[in-house]
Amino acid sequence: MVKILTTHVGSLIRPDDLVAILRDKETGRPYDEDVYAATLRHAVAGVVRQQAEIGIDVVSDGEFGKSVSWSRYVRSRLAGFEDRPVEGGTEPGVVVMPGTDKRLFPDFYAEYERTQGFTGSITNWVCTGPVSYIGADAVQRDISNLTAALSDVDVTAGFLPVVAPASVVPVRHDEHYATERDYVFAVAAALNEEYRTIVDAGLMVQVDDAWLASMYDTMVPPASLSDYREWATLRVEALVRALDGIPPDRSRYHVCWGSWNAPHVGDVPLADIVDLILRVPVGAYALEQANPRHEHEWQVWENVTLPEGRKLIPGVVSHATNVVEHPELIAQRLVRLARVVGPDNVIAGTDCGFAQGPFVRRVHPSIMWAKLKSLVEGAELASHRL
Repeated sequence: MVKILTTHVGSLIRPDDLVAILRDKETGRPYDEDVYAATLRHAVAGVVRQQAEIGIDVVSDGEFGKSVSWSRYVRSRLAGFEDRPVEGGTEPGVVVMPGTDKRLFPDFYAEYERTQGFTGSITNWVCTGPVSYIGADAVQRDISNLTAALSDVDVTAGFLPVVAPASVVPVRHDEHYATERDYVFAVAAALNEEYRTIVDAGLMVQVDDAWLASMYDTMVPPASLSDYREWATLRVEALVRALDGIPPDRSRYHVCWGSWNAPHVGDVPLADIVDLILRVPVGAYALEQANPRHEHEWQVWENVTLPEGRKLIPGVVSHATNVVEHPELIAQRLVRLARVVGPDNVIAGTDCGFAQGPFVRRVHPSIMWAKLKSLVEGAELASHRL
């Protein structure tokens, strides 16, 4: 029997005791570093154990070691940047950049963003000097916590999510480098240190790149699809540089259209960027398929050849709705794709992370675990049918 493995995008909802310490840490209030380290270590061990008990095959640390968000965690791991307020300021809690979706649904966003748990305002991350990696201690802590947790469970593999160059600097604010290419490639070279450290420790690395797709909504219009693809092409080239020395079978690439539960009518079609995604030399591609704006795009693979040795990790469970998908639906989503690309080339996954970061969750924790259990049950049904 074919066995379809199960995984998810990485970010899971943090326990309350860890969130409390992280909130103190991020707001500058005093906290005990030893208590934080112990709480984090205990939380990672617990979340890995829960994933294993449910039956998830390829597990993560839940991104528990990250502060602020899935991408902005790296701001404490890169030198050469300075955080500055946006000219004219932005309202606290407003984090979705202006674009087609916001233009068409302004009243919705005015209500929605205030409910998501974000308290800060958008800031510009300005490059003021040479970019270098200074996160060795932080990434080693995450590696140690996950490795220790894996030693107590029976799973196929463990992975740590990392950010892609495009999602570090989607918009250039640069006072140091002569060209945008120099700037983006400097970020890529620094990130390569984080990627290599994780893989050298025996873990898998997942590169998260929500901005690669989401930037289209912000740029077009007035920019054209061609303009957007030029922006994206440079950043895909930079990601290839960031993956230098990383074995494809130890890496995977996650692209989504943003984790927020919104209309998403300004999303770029997968067909318009799939060639760019496939230029990234990884072993698997994690893409949304449960999102109603993108579920139909499994058909893209009827006309696009998946490179030999690569796999797809379709999102067959949504992170953005509290409805728990039926295992039969999950099985249907997996079977129809597997019949196109081959059963051995499919791993069951989620659309995105269940938490934007430590302070923003997309569903209730009990529902998150119910969804992951349904994911495992649906993958078992699909495995039998294939």
